[in-house]
Amino acid sequence: MSVNAVRLPAAEAIKQTSTQDADSQRAGAQSALSECVSRTVRRYLADIGDTQCAEGLHALVLREVEVPLLREVLAFHDGNQSRAASALGINRATLRKKLAAHGLL
Repeated sequence: MSVNAVRLPAAEAIKQTSTQDADSQRAGAQSALSECVSRTVRRYLADIGDTQCAEGLHALVLREVEVPLLREVLAFHDGNQSRAASALGINRATLRKKLAAHGLL
């Protein structure tokens, strides 16, 4: 499938990101995680331009973030699903459902 999008040259995208990072630091404290998401979404949008994401950007970001989040929290708690669920602020049954849905069980 071809995408009809205008891409920024890599140097320009990096320059914009650096400028925006400096602006964020001056504007106030944004968490490292929040800043990482902001930077990644900006880059993604610059890459796709006005092309619509078939599943919607919100669903795409949640799908892309949830799997590594679950994997890392579970690993941090040595596979203990009860502790991982507690750290995530969800019920253990909900965690198991998400793990199964993503093939992580």
